[in-house]
Amino acid sequence: MTNLVIAEHTNDALSDATAKTVTAAVALGGDVHVLVAGAGCGAAADAAAKIDGVAKVIKADDAQYDHGLAEPIAALVVSLAGGYDAILAPATTRGKNVAPRIAALLDVMQLSEITAVIDANTFERPIYAGNAIQTVKSSDAKKVFTVRTTAFAAAGDGGSASIEDASSDNPGLSEYVSEELTVSDRPELTAAKIIISGGRGMQSGDNFPMLEKIADKLGAGVGASRAAVDAGFVPNDYQVGQTGKVVAPELYIAVGISGAIQHLAGMKDSKVIVAINKDEEAPIFQVADYGLVADLFTAVPELEEELGKAGL
Repeated sequence: MTNLVIAEHTNDALSDATAKTVTAAVALGGDVHVLVAGAGCGAAADAAAKIDGVAKVIKADDAQYDHGLAEPIAALVVSLAGGYDAILAPATTRGKNVAPRIAALLDVMQLSEITAVIDANTFERPIYAGNAIQTVKSSDAKKVFTVRTTAFAAAGDGGSASIEDASSDNPGLSEYVSEELTVSDRPELTAAKIIISGGRGMQSGDNFPMLEKIADKLGAGVGASRAAVDAGFVPNDYQVGQTGKVVAPELYIAVGISGAIQHLAGMKDSKVIVAINKDEEAPIFQVADYGLVADLFTAVPELEEELGKAGL
């Protein structure tokens, strides 16, 4: 059995999601190869070659793969698919864009957001916003997965895989035009060790700097509930939840978030959850390790003051 992992990267650096997806691929059994498709992606390919458990890295370095366009990457994977029993991508925005196209072109069922590998044909995945775990068994000879990376530990370094070049014809179905990115010095949510998120209780986007001050002291990422995003308090890329980003940091601080099921689905695997809410009946307290029933407009400034006293 040979498995192919589609790497998540920025050409010059490999995402931690790749190493976690490799862990899932290793659990399937057999050899693991990693595909690094991009433009000027040599550094990412070198990093992939050092991941424990990786037998070979396939580097597709071509302008058509820049910006992660799904159509040319899907065509590339399908051209390589004959040699693989399973194709895995992290359940990121890019992975969720590419994997369904690959599954459709191969005429197989996609297995979405798996959280455990029982055996080579049987897997677990969350359903009903994470309130139930479904065990699924696939009879497809060739399997296509997205992997919920918060459920797997990252594979270590120490590997020395060979690197081979590959390419395919551009299907010409899409072309890059432009992109508008939010630039921040704070860690990206899916990689952050600490996250502080605000909800509808923040009342306005003008109040989010309160959380940003805490984030700057802790080196944390800043997130938000869907209610806060829909209200226009913060941009969409702040959203944590079932329809946003799924995170599992060491510490998650929920401020003014009631704890709707859609939000809990995106953060309940956090190692430690702290909730601040003035409603003692808020569902967020059911999953919180530590809860403070208080007005956030009093509690957050006090927290900032105490962090300052601690030298942060």
